[in-house]
Amino acid sequence: SRVTSLGQLEMTWRSRVQFPPLLVRVLHKSRLRYYGKPEKKMDMPYQAYFEVADSSGMMSVVLWNSLCPEWYNSMKVGTVLLLEQYAIKNSYPFKTQPTPGDSQMKRFTTIEINLNVRDPPTKISIVPEEMVKPEWGLPEVKYRFITRSELDKLPNNHSCDVIGLVTFVGRAERTRKREHGEDFWLYRWAHAIDGTSDQPFILELFATSQPDVFERIHPMTYLVCTQMRVVRDLTENPSNRTYLTTSNESQIFVTGWHKGQPYIKDTKVKSFIQWTKKQNEADQMKKGVIGGYYPFPRPPNNFSKY
Repeated sequence: SRVTSLGQLEMTWRSRVQFPPLLVRVLHKSRLRYYGKPEKKMDMPYQAYFEVADSSGMMSVVLWNSLCPEWYNSMKVGTVLLLEQYAIKNSYPFKTQPTPGDSQMKRFTTIEINLNVRDPPTKISIVPEEMVKPEWGLPEVKYRFITRSELDKLPNNHSCDVIGLVTFVGRAERTRKREHGEDFWLYRWAHAIDGTSDQPFILELFATSQPDVFERIHPMTYLVCTQMRVVRDLTENPSNRTYLTTSNESQIFVTGWHKGQPYIKDTKVKSFIQWTKKQNEADQMKKGVIGGYYPFPRPPNNFSKY
């Protein structure tokens, strides 16, 4: 009875010192960010964003410092949270914005909820799914799955989710975060097919905060990638240059991690599973490739163009 809504919070937060409890569902989850610097002595300089929603709309939650190693892995997409003793701040203007699966959902972008170890010490409780009541009006997680046959019609930077059977996975490679910096992004290329086209999805998969999954991508696994972005090279032949890359909110799942995930109810996921049941496993295994150097986008045919 004491629970407030995100909409109510946005209207009344300036006139309050303490805030009533919130009951929300996690819809999106960012990768874990490390912001430590040598000159700053901080024990756990970590931060992660979550987009949470109730019946009134969607808002950002920021998990800070030592709460990250304690709670980050438990707060999955689809998890229902009861939040108490949190802080409210004006939104950080340069944060990345995931594309919601439900385009009708209202977004509260002026403020964000902060979960801290102290000042005040936030209390986080996970509500088991079997205890979630329909009258709470919490939205379901919705996705934007596309098939390979639909990809060529999508514009550059379009956000989507994909599922496919992995046929190729390249070795892990590194690229500098900044031109002269010492920090690197780790990524690998993968191909996945879904039976709707002769062409595979070409996926540039950066290591998100799921190292256990990133290392287990291999041929013959069912791969789900959420919040991917379309990258289309408009200068050359577009069909040869279209691929998908991970965003800050991407989540990756392989065989063994699918059980209980919200996307298993999606119609395109179900139709993909039906397609895989008709495939000959031995035939698909022969096509599987792992490792090696994968130059993509491919350089031009002659050196002067290059």
